[in-house]
Amino acid sequence: MKSFLKRYFVKTLKVSKLPVYKEKMDGKEGVDALFKFASEGIVITNEEGLLIKVNPSAQKMFGYSHGELVNQRVEILVPNKHAHRHEGHHADYRKNPHPRAMGGNMELFAKRKDGTEFPVEISLSPYSSEGKKYVIAFIVDITLRKQAEDRLKNYSQELEKQVENRTFIMREAIAELEKTKDELNNALGKEKELNELKSRFVSMASHEFRTPLTTVLSSLSLVAKYGEQGDKEKQGKHITRIKSSITHLTDILNDMLSISKLEEGGITMSRENFDLREFISALIQEMQGLCKSEQMINYKHLNSDASVYLDKKVLSHILFNLISNAIKFSPEGKPIDISSEINEHTICLSVKDSGIGISQEDQKHLFERFFRGQNAGNIQGTGLGLNIVAKYVEIMDGVIECESGLEKGTSFKITFSK
Repeated sequence: MKSFLKRYFVKTLKVSKLPVYKEKMDGKEGVDALFKFASEGIVITNEEGLLIKVNPSAQKMFGYSHGELVNQRVEILVPNKHAHRHEGHHADYRKNPHPRAMGGNMELFAKRKDGTEFPVEISLSPYSSEGKKYVIAFIVDITLRKQAEDRLKNYSQELEKQVENRTFIMREAIAELEKTKDELNNALGKEKELNELKSRFVSMASHEFRTPLTTVLSSLSLVAKYGEQGDKEKQGKHITRIKSSITHLTDILNDMLSISKLEEGGITMSRENFDLREFISALIQEMQGLCKSEQMINYKHLNSDASVYLDKKVLSHILFNLISNAIKFSPEGKPIDISSEINEHTICLSVKDSGIGISQEDQKHLFERFFRGQNAGNIQGTGLGLNIVAKYVEIMDGVIECESGLEKGTSFKITFSK
């Protein structure tokens, strides 16, 4: 046994390129140290299946004190439901002993002294000494690895479910748009304008849907691949890409549904009294997760009066769109400044960024449907957001104004009458 352990651990040290102190390994003290201090559990059984030697790591792993396992049958370490079957496997192995991993493709479980079970990996190696045959088993507790694998599996399933749900919502949105085609035609009034709208929508949708969906599908495959390889860093990278793509698809669908409701006249005002300062602060808190690295959203209310009588849902759509645009079109580390002020006759809101800005020429078309600035080509978007904002502001009898310049940031000011 000592000779076998010495060969095993010397080979392990060589493979790991650690220095091999051969002169110390040749003695009894070296072999005993390897057996005693190995991090793997090591047990040795004789031909009758009795445990004749157990190292400290195995004792700790199974919850036994020193000497408790010696002369016990090896089945004491096997879950009760598998103990009888294990005796048969042990007999078969004695007939043809050879080094191998135990269990093949099966999941193996061991049993502690208190009866609890835990997953393990076991490798077996036979050896002979003084005319007697023995089997040495190396045991590794893989509980943490199995837990990580289960979490990854559940997370992957949840991601797939989310993709399916988003796809279903997208189909519903498209079906809803088709259903309202006649109403859109009457609202637009011109067949030419309707055809142009449809053409631009198909072009936008085919591009904006294909890119994130392709990213989701490819990243899901890579998540599974890196899961098999145990590369958590690359898994995390692709999970982040999936989350980003799903968020983008959600934004597109929300824009489409908003356009549909606006065209149908399905937006009805539901005004109520509320505290504007608390409302905006809560919205900003929800949007902090969208910020880029070191981006900060600064908010101040310019007077003590904060009570307003507005539609909270419509106002949330307006501010969410403007703030998300400020985040999207601003670089990392640049602040977004938001302010609110209630005067005698007006309520004023301002959203200001330090981003890429908008040219004077582009500002003429800023609130047109599907319009995107010439300098926004590499940034995701549908060209619908500001058009929707303008319509929401109009519904609430407000006015929206824009001040901007290329590379000088953009400021939107919204004024509502009290």
